[in-house]
Amino acid sequence: MYDTVNFRLLQSEAGGVDFLSETACYLENVGEHNYNGEIVITGSLKGLKISLNRCQMKIKNGSLCKWHLGDNFQTMGRSDTQRAIEHLSDVLHVPMSKASVTRLDIAQNLIVRYSPEVYLNHLGILKHANRLQMPNGLYYIFANRLLCFYDKNREQKSKRGPIPELYEGRNVIRYEQRYTNRIASQLKVCAVTGAMLYDEFFYISLLNRWKDAYKAIQKINEVSLNFQVMKSKQQLYRMGVLSLIEQAGGQLQIIEQISEVQKRGELSKKQAYDLRQAVNEACKIRDGLTVPCEAIQELDKKVCEAVRFYQ
Repeated sequence: MYDTVNFRLLQSEAGGVDFLSETACYLENVGEHNYNGEIVITGSLKGLKISLNRCQMKIKNGSLCKWHLGDNFQTMGRSDTQRAIEHLSDVLHVPMSKASVTRLDIAQNLIVRYSPEVYLNHLGILKHANRLQMPNGLYYIFANRLLCFYDKNREQKSKRGPIPELYEGRNVIRYEQRYTNRIASQLKVCAVTGAMLYDEFFYISLLNRWKDAYKAIQKINEVSLNFQVMKSKQQLYRMGVLSLIEQAGGQLQIIEQISEVQKRGELSKKQAYDLRQAVNEACKIRDGLTVPCEAIQELDKKVCEAVRFYQ
């Protein structure tokens, strides 16, 4: 389930190896730079970007999964991760198990029945996150991490990359959870190292976080005019709110309209808050006035299945 992993290895953690004269020998496309009197050597290793100075080595902006398995359509599990880090250690002649992890992506490709856009339209708000709908996918942005959903085959075609036979001509959603800063603090550990990535307990906890982050997203149901279950005027009023939300283009669209009206000064802060609350509460209805979205039920199942086998 790992994809991009950035590492930082200090000279003291590498047994005092001379990065500039020794490690640089194992890199491709080597370049030497001078930054304020300090020598920095940059290079690559089959797609991994590597920079060296006398004190540390950084590996960044490359998929560890693609480096080890050949592409990131495949799932890089715990055992694969251990082999990848051992292989990277052998190639660079340094103990990558001791390196600090400075970025970590947990990701999976999910083969689904419908076009990815169908599913993304039913993924609503997420507490404490800024939801950003982009032409290339859907993002939930936090301070130090983000979730993203996108059409994997479309992305691969845009990069003119090959699509494996298993995924060719199929609908594929890529779901990623990216930790981009303060990783140890977010995961409530002292530090995250290369060796921890294949520790069983740590790996399972990451997969559960990946699953739970998805489950925390409010799903947008489809409105059903089910008059058989209406037993009170209150239910009828709630149905009216749901119908209004549907006519406005959905939960997120009507919330955006409320925010726009508030910015124009036509609603007070409290009035706008009360209206948003009414919209969000109506969208949580589970008493038969709405029907579960078939696409979301399928995606729920796919996400849960993805974490069932963690090796």
